[in-house]
Amino acid sequence: MKAEIITYLPWLLSAITIWMTVLAGNKHRSAWAIGLGNQALWLGWIVTSATWGLLPMNVALWVVYARNHLKWRA
Repeated sequence: MKAEIITYLPWLLSAITIWMTVLAGNKHRSAWAIGLGNQALWLGWIVTSATWGLLPMNVALWVVYARNHLKWRA
């Protein structure tokens, strides 16, 4: 089971990222909230797999997605 998660989770996270980006392009109001949730999943992956080089991107996307979510909500 763990090997399957390690194999398929990055694919799922990538698919969610692509889906969120399409939603943002279509100006869907939930796009950034989905992105924030996905970043939480990415953070879990980064810690679990010890892929620390992805951490700066994860932190930056948390900030950008939160900013965009707040701006679009107004």
